[in-house]
Amino acid sequence: MHPFESHIRNVPDFPKAGIMFKDITPLLQERFPEVIEAMSQGIDWSKVDYVVGIESRGFILGAAMAQLKGKGFIPMRKKGKLPPPVIAETYALEYGTDTLEMIKEEKPGRVVLVDDVLATGGTLKAAAALCEKNKLHVEGMALLINLTFLNKFKEEGKPVHSVLNY
Repeated sequence: MHPFESHIRNVPDFPKAGIMFKDITPLLQERFPEVIEAMSQGIDWSKVDYVVGIESRGFILGAAMAQLKGKGFIPMRKKGKLPPPVIAETYALEYGTDTLEMIKEEKPGRVVLVDDVLATGGTLKAAAALCEKNKLHVEGMALLINLTFLNKFKEEGKPVHSVLNY
């Protein structure tokens, strides 16, 4: 068992019945610097210009990683939260759709995408597509938790680094 696991709280039936939610709040409270360091491993930072944090816990983790590695930070938000001009990517959810947005980039760059949990992969796939549409090449993806039983990111050849795998 990874030392971080004892700090993750399992919350049954949240946000809906049948889901076992992994609450990372106690982990961040007790071991935040170590979490950021662990998430920053396995990335060639010489090939990265910016860290892109996916709303909302990706902001917390990504901003800290950008600070640690001396990189710029770019927020990726839900629709309607950023001022124009923005570029958007709509993606399918279990029930309906959602949209991610970024401020439109004028120059190309290389990024690491950061989020807390990779579940089915819909958000992360949309985030990567949005970056590429926005002149930002995805050099890697950093996650705290990868629920590997719910996604096939390894089979898709995506560059994913995760600290905890379930």
